[in-house]
Amino acid sequence: MTDYRSVNQANWDERAPVHAVSAGYGLARFREDPAYVSDVVRFDLPRLGDVRGLRGVHLQCHIGTDTVSLARLGAAMSGLDFSPAALDVARGLAADLGLDVDFHEADVYDAVGVLGAASYDLVFTGIGALCWLPSVSRWASVVAALLKPGGRLFLREGHPMLWALGSARPDGLLAVEFPYFEMPEPLVWDEPGTYVETEHVFANTVTHEWNHGLGEIVTALLDSGLVLTQLVEHDTVP
Repeated sequence: MTDYRSVNQANWDERAPVHAVSAGYGLARFREDPAYVSDVVRFDLPRLGDVRGLRGVHLQCHIGTDTVSLARLGAAMSGLDFSPAALDVARGLAADLGLDVDFHEADVYDAVGVLGAASYDLVFTGIGALCWLPSVSRWASVVAALLKPGGRLFLREGHPMLWALGSARPDGLLAVEFPYFEMPEPLVWDEPGTYVETEHVFANTVTHEWNHGLGEIVTALLDSGLVLTQLVEHDTVP
């Protein structure tokens, strides 16, 4: 298998400055409104609860909009991502907002060595993170090792059934075209753009991704010693 980390990092390094100036990520709104938090975190709040005083880490934090949002809500936050370009944006945003957020450049599988075991009350992972990882059980063991006793993971992801669907057919039906379960080899995509509106022409268009079934994710976390306290399936996607 081609080195998926290098392939995916090249793509995300190129995406980061594009996302930083996009309306979708709204960095200007963060700078203009001291109370503004990301759409992701705002949606999560009814289930996330009060994070004030918690020591938290956002894994695969990208350009840090969700990370600084949690910091604005009172958590002492760290962020970790493998893209130096994304972390440059994240550090600049936190500095502009006067927030003390420490960002670390590392692969998520190396997070314990970088951040320290049993260091966090909260591990936060947002939408579109798990698909970049070949092993969800390895990720779950990292999460468990990062958490203090009594700490918790908050995960909101795209539903794996959604990731398994193909494009709508002419007859209006949806078909399962891609694996629902984790596979040894990745799906290799070559797509010209990103998920925000931009006129940027990308040079690094190839990505390697994996799906992980809902049962696989939950079982991996249970096997790592976590206790399931909440499971919600939403009928909308962001």
